[in-house]
Amino acid sequence: GEGDDAQLDYYGTKLATSSSDRTIKVYDVSGNSYSPNATLTGHSGPIYQLSWSHPKYGSILASASFDSSVLIHRESRPGEWILVKAFVGLHESSVNSVAFAPHEYGLCCAAGSSDGRVSVLSHEVDDSWTVEYLKDTPLGVNAVSWAPYGVGSTTAGDADNNGEDDVQPNPPRLVTGGSDNGIRFWRKDATTGTWEQEAFESANPDVGHKDWVRDVAWAPNVIPGRAVVASCSEDKTVIIWKQGGEDGDDEDDKLWTPAVLHEFDDPVWRVSWSITGNILAVSSGDSTVTLWKEGLDGSWSQVSQVEDVAGGNKGDEAVAGQ
Repeated sequence: GEGDDAQLDYYGTKLATSSSDRTIKVYDVSGNSYSPNATLTGHSGPIYQLSWSHPKYGSILASASFDSSVLIHRESRPGEWILVKAFVGLHESSVNSVAFAPHEYGLCCAAGSSDGRVSVLSHEVDDSWTVEYLKDTPLGVNAVSWAPYGVGSTTAGDADNNGEDDVQPNPPRLVTGGSDNGIRFWRKDATTGTWEQEAFESANPDVGHKDWVRDVAWAPNVIPGRAVVASCSEDKTVIIWKQGGEDGDDEDDKLWTPAVLHEFDDPVWRVSWSITGNILAVSSGDSTVTLWKEGLDGSWSQVSQVEDVAGGNKGDEAVAGQ
């Protein structure tokens, strides 16, 4: 069902699965064979989402649970895991989503909760962790996704830099999906270091979700300067949102342009991009995973259907570890 999650790590050599029995099962993956690695405990409620860190930080897994907590697990040696950090009572109600940031921003993850907040958990050089809270929608946050790491040019043609663009890393950005039927965008201010909600302007306000947004997925960078986000909802639709990357003026660059990818027969629970960003996997209904690709004319078409006969909604396996 929608409560299960399955995530492959960066190299596709480990699979972590959560289920309603409050445990996480980790498998070593070799070709088509899966061998049990470990069973991780510590949650007192169903586990809703898992996220692997980038391997530069080791084999680290974050888990979000109905029990209001996020746990950070690390494999210290093959098959042996330690609980690195237990953020117990991190939120006032269920934690529905957790996602590690692009590794360039450090070992850091964001979690979205039914209490209406997003927590950003950051590992510091002194081995401590800091927690920042973002007040999102009071109706509850169901999903969170990071923008891919990228660089952009700032202050083109300023007098003090001889007209050359100053290339800087883009600030970290997040998208959230909520029970207010909306999506929201957050950005960490480069100067102050604080998270601020971005003004959200749609090029077509008539196109939007009409029921809870269940998942959001920020696509990998494909076109420089263009942001692409997929959202899915219990209203049975997937919407693709695009910002920037056109030859318009700066005002146009701020607008998000929505397009309905497809109207499905059932609620849509999960969306997940391929590593290259050109295929979107969609999990809908009880066990249906479909794969979608955008044509040159901007329309989306189905490339195949993956029947998950086990009935567990494990569509994430179709596109490794996103």
